Amino acid sequence: MISFAANLCRLELSCFHGGRRSIATVISGNITSKLVRERLRKEVEEMSFSGFRPGLVVLQVGDRDDSNLYISTKLKVAAQIGIEAKHVRLPTTATQEEVLQHITLVNQNPSVHGLIVQLPLDSVNSINTELVTNAVSPEKDVDGISCENAGKLSRGDLADCFLPCTPNGCMELIRQTGVSVAGKHAVVIGRSKIVGAPMHDLLLWNHATVTTCHSKTRDLPEQVAKAEILVVGAGRADMVRGEWVKEGAIVIDCGINHVPDETKPSGKRVVGDVHYASAYQRAGFITPVPGGVGPMTVAMLMENTVKSARRFLQRELSRRQT
Repeated sequence: MISFAANLCRLELSCFHGGRRSIATVISGNITSKLVRERLRKEVEEMSFSGFRPGLVVLQVGDRDDSNLYISTKLKVAAQIGIEAKHVRLPTTATQEEVLQHITLVNQNPSVHGLIVQLPLDSVNSINTELVTNAVSPEKDVDGISCENAGKLSRGDLADCFLPCTPNGCMELIRQTGVSVAGKHAVVIGRSKIVGAPMHDLLLWNHATVTTCHSKTRDLPEQVAKAEILVVGAGRADMVRGEWVKEGAIVIDCGINHVPDETKPSGKRVVGDVHYASAYQRAGFITPVPGGVGPMTVAMLMENTVKSARRFLQRELSRRQT
């Protein structure tokens, strides 16, 4: 049965052209993320005894404008939920050793339950991003991108790891459709470590049959046409055309691209990796850009932080009982 939340998230656009049904049911990430945030706020209230609050640290190197915008959004949402979030900014002159030292300090701080290393690392010095992200304690890796959490996901140990935020947000949006993933043919376009690869694993362990496409895939339109569930994270504006999409498919667009638009004050607008205008005429469900996957990524980050805080409380309770 489709949840009340799903009904809220659906904006149906239906029409008939020459006997062929054309329908797009838009899954709103804005509405779904709001529901997630409200649920988390109540959970935080329930665990806020004796002044306890979930703690989150966002570690930034440098002062990139785009990173500052993303961080301000995370801090704002954290405050709304009741998470005590702290922003630590290191200068562009920070060395790899200095970054690792800060991570160690946060790892050892029991009042912090989640640590995010904001990427990219904007330093004049050479810093190994993989080394830095893997230095985060797996118990506080609420981005879900460390090798340990990624390894557990790939093995299907979903209950024993933090799921990467964007793929987890995509799964939540798919759940809002009321369509079961089990047995469906899913196609993922893109194989990045933070979206494509973990998205494949999440769909697989939720019992979909999954095909991953990438820059070397031949006959991409043919592969897309088979997808009952299509998740696109390729980083190319309007790459997937509507005529490729299987009639009635679920289309999740993770793309964020800027294209020229003289009608906008900024001279550009944001579009996804899927050509929206043509795809919604064939898709059964589709996410908009903006307002689709983006808000869900932040919501899932907060969910992981609250989950980490809950695990900390459970460990403390067990320790006191022994």
